[in-house]
Amino acid sequence: MGTALVAVSVPQLGDARRRHWAKVVTGIDEHKSSGWAYVGDFVADGGTQDLPVGALLLLYGERGSSGNPQSLAALYSVGADSTLTLEGEASGRAWARTLRDRAQELLHLLAVQSLDLSPVESTVLAEELRRRGWKVEPPS
Repeated sequence: MGTALVAVSVPQLGDARRRHWAKVVTGIDEHKSSGWAYVGDFVADGGTQDLPVGALLLLYGERGSSGNPQSLAALYSVGADSTLTLEGEASGRAWARTLRDRAQELLHLLAVQSLDLSPVESTVLAEELRRRGWKVEPPS
């Protein structure tokens, strides 16, 4: 995840009179299948928040009657242009487990994208690429 922050309009899911929240997800506890599986910091929904570029944002909300609320959840990635890209949606009682694998996949992609290879020698990088079948030529 990048360190640059962008102002993002964080939507609110469900009915404002029911439970609703937003969380910047930084990790997944694979041993849990509930909302507690999502590790990270809560942020206020329904307004503008400063969020890290590339962050994974989980939104939760409920709609319907207080006696029988319907759960809604959505995963978004935060873009450098302050946009949110929908990465997954779920509803019902199994929402957390339904989105868990997708969230874990996105967090893995974020970790790979933010990998800093600048301290690695160019010859070492070139040799690794050759080992993987790439044709590598030195710059001219």
